[in-house]
Amino acid sequence: MARIAGVDIPLDKRVDVSLRYIFGIGITRASTICENARLEPSTKVRDLTDDEISRIRELDRKSTRLNSSHIPLTRMPSSA
Repeated sequence: MARIAGVDIPLDKRVDVSLRYIFGIGITRASTICENARLEPSTKVRDLTDDEISRIRELDRKSTRLNSSHIPLTRMPSSA
């Protein structure tokens, strides 16, 4: 598996589908990432070069949406 944004994404799936395993990434965001990283969405993750994976990781560093560590945690009110 390739590790992006702290998530192991499956190698046997298309890039646009595998990116959706990351919390907060849906169809539209995955397509945008592929476009910005200059990747063909139908490419299998196992066929990506190190450079292509690096481009995805670089987008991770630039985007708070892709980085799950920026997701705010909320507390549930106590029912006391």
